[in-house]
Amino acid sequence: MKRVAMKVAYLGSGFSGSQAQPGLRTVTSQVLDDIRKVLGDADPGLEFSSRTDKGVNALGNAIVFRSGMDDLNVLSKALNSVSDGVFYRSYCEVDDGFNIRHASRRVYRYALDAEGIDMEKAEECCRLFEGEHDFLRFCRYDGKPTRLTIDRISCSEEEGMLFLDFEARYYLWNMIRRISSAVDRVGRGKASLEDVKGALEGKDASFGVGRPDALTLTDVQYDFLSFSRADPRGIDGRKKEHLMDERLRLGFYQGLR
Repeated sequence: MKRVAMKVAYLGSGFSGSQAQPGLRTVTSQVLDDIRKVLGDADPGLEFSSRTDKGVNALGNAIVFRSGMDDLNVLSKALNSVSDGVFYRSYCEVDDGFNIRHASRRVYRYALDAEGIDMEKAEECCRLFEGEHDFLRFCRYDGKPTRLTIDRISCSEEEGMLFLDFEARYYLWNMIRRISSAVDRVGRGKASLEDVKGALEGKDASFGVGRPDALTLTDVQYDFLSFSRADPRGIDGRKKEHLMDERLRLGFYQGLR
């Protein structure tokens, strides 16, 4: 039996989050269903690198499981052929000591409507969050230590959207959505940089929580692993169907004049 790590992508609107929940369709339940269709009913020992809440998207979440199929390219093609909503993008073999949670970094992107945002203030606000801080006022507290380090937050504007890209080893629950909401409020003049500084220093404050579908886990990176890209033919056909669906939806909304 091989132990396999894979990068997976999914649109969060199709799932009630990534973690298994009785009676609900989750990313875990879909991946288990895919694996069992391809490999049989034995417990594959499935584990995820990162939890994503309901509505949150992923382009590169990482999973690990056991497989009796030796050719991992064939395995990824088979999984892509049976899946409904999960795309298996890359793969590599790992040893028994590999811990999927011990990533080198996790990269997220949050999208904001750029209209009405002062980019200079938004970028200055992002700088406040970089480095080591106590993020108690910028998370949904669940008992975990709230002091951690954000390596980088970058801002970029494209076609009317403001994108915030985050890099860190790990994050707290709701942390990125709360930080992004704070950046949005500062950029629109609804909160000040001093308000954010005060919250990072422990003052009681809330800047709201951003919408979940604007958040995407773009990649989970392991500097010590080399992933091979899955055969694109296993993904391209499904992608074309979804793109057609989106074009039809866009055409409908553009017709509402």
